[in-house]
Amino acid sequence: MATTLQFIHSYWAYLVLLIVLLATLNALAGFFSKREYGAKDFRISLFALIVTHIQILIGLILYYVSPWGLKNILSMGMGAVMKDSTARLFAVEHPLVMIFVVILITIGYSKHKKKLLSHGKFKTLAIFYTIALVLLLSRIPWSHWF
Repeated sequence: MATTLQFIHSYWAYLVLLIVLLATLNALAGFFSKREYGAKDFRISLFALIVTHIQILIGLILYYVSPWGLKNILSMGMGAVMKDSTARLFAVEHPLVMIFVVILITIGYSKHKKKLLSHGKFKTLAIFYTIALVLLLSRIPWSHWF
């Protein structure tokens, strides 16, 4: 089960990265060009929200069934995990930062809906999605991903 989930989680991550990048660039372009916020912009930001939420659900399940997640902490102990950079990445850094990424995208999406003007909508999305994208890129386990 863990192998199948790992496969799904790894390949869904390509879609997440692509859509979050697209949503961030769309928000930045809309903000700087001062264009009107439309249905396409809404769908792009919503799709980024949906794919990240699906990814975090898969990731949380994987965290509990994979030998790299909670099982690693329970078997090695937290001190040993924190001393090993690879174990720390998979058991602590990657999960926590990705949860924070999803929280930022969720907050940005929720706050942008309350804005009345297009400029405010794009600004809110641009800020939250850009920070989320930078954090997402910082904690992808690149060496294990390709």
